[in-house]
Amino acid sequence: MKVHLIFVTKYRKKIFKTFEYSDDIKQFLYDTAQKYGYSIIQMETDKDHVHILLDYGPEISVSKIVKQLKQYSTYKMWDFHSEYLSKYYWKSKILWSDGYFACSIGQVSQEIIEKYIQNQG
Repeated sequence: MKVHLIFVTKYRKKIFKTFEYSDDIKQFLYDTAQKYGYSIIQMETDKDHVHILLDYGPEISVSKIVKQLKQYSTYKMWDFHSEYLSKYYWKSKILWSDGYFACSIGQVSQEIIEKYIQNQG
């Protein structure tokens, strides 16, 4: 199964404005996918959000995937970049807004979704 996900940073803060931070968040999201057994087909960041095209099995729900991706990436970003993130989020160790966009896709539209994601940022 395939799903297009979009996560937005809390308060739409422009956290991923340099390659250092955008590359790190992508690596942490790839690591999470590998750890839990699903694969990221395509991913790109913009300054305040990330697009992910993900392939997963039917035994796991999209909401559980989102929870895993958001929790692990938040933890790792704070672990590696706490000084930087504390300038944006001074109360608690947050990164993502509560919601997310998810849209399942069929094989026919995968190429279109991949091109759209590649053109983000």
